[in-house]
Amino acid sequence: MNRLTSLALALCVAAPCLTATTIATAQDAQPTLAKVEAANLIAIGHRETSVPFSYVDANNQVIGFSQDLCNRIIDAVKAKTHKPNLQVRFIPVTSQNRISLVQNGTVDLECGVTTNLTSRQNQVAFGDTFFVATTRLLTRKDSGVKDFPDLAGKTVVTNQGTTSERILRKMNEEKKMNMQIISAKDYGEGRMTLETGRAVAYMMDDVLLAGTRTLTAKPADWVITGTPQSSEAYGFMLRKGDPAFLKIVDDTLAQVMKSGEIDAMYDRWFMKPVPPKNMNFDFPMSENLRALYKNPNDKAFE
Repeated sequence: MNRLTSLALALCVAAPCLTATTIATAQDAQPTLAKVEAANLIAIGHRETSVPFSYVDANNQVIGFSQDLCNRIIDAVKAKTHKPNLQVRFIPVTSQNRISLVQNGTVDLECGVTTNLTSRQNQVAFGDTFFVATTRLLTRKDSGVKDFPDLAGKTVVTNQGTTSERILRKMNEEKKMNMQIISAKDYGEGRMTLETGRAVAYMMDDVLLAGTRTLTAKPADWVITGTPQSSEAYGFMLRKGDPAFLKIVDDTLAQVMKSGEIDAMYDRWFMKPVPPKNMNFDFPMSENLRALYKNPNDKAFE
């Protein structure tokens, strides 16, 4: 009996160690470029409804501002690996699984709308920042919600696993606002929660809320409001400890940014009509973002 008990205890102790080792091994395994070259395949993580950054169009193609930049990186990888016919596998990711899919090697490069945080840098690496947003609210014009204090006692929706969720829950606890917080799995679910009246407001990054507004039945009925609660630096994620791949990502982004090529990309997605409803975001480039493009960096805001 003692031998059986000892064996059971040993297995219980070994299990979490095996899990941690597996994750560490995935991060420190074969360099991405060697992996891609051997398989003639690169795996790209994308979002399904993050208009206009990363989403799927009517032809089931991944499009958006993030994807345009990602395509430049894919071209650079093709040149570096001498694989002009390199296959690209698109893998949809969510706020909940995006980091783990990068860590375990399922995704080689995540080209979505992920905020670069110092806490996340312990888990993954980030390329240079390609966009800066602020967290605000989307609500009906006649909802009576003008700013965050107006949410007291009301139901609000945000996306699970995001900076906005963390900020909202902390605000609710510290200020005793008695909010009911719904955590949606993605922007599609968040929009439905808002449009059907189950929540009075949707907290997320302002530019993504602008995208969500274009997908509502009557975009003119909605307004983005509220004092910004944080600034979000978007970056592409890749596995830690892979300097050669990170260099390709950063060098490619820097070239697009410094050359001015990114201006046309930005205008295409933020200043002109975009699918699926051919609506114009009318979201001019901020001076902070313009300055960032002149001096690219991967600094986290927190």
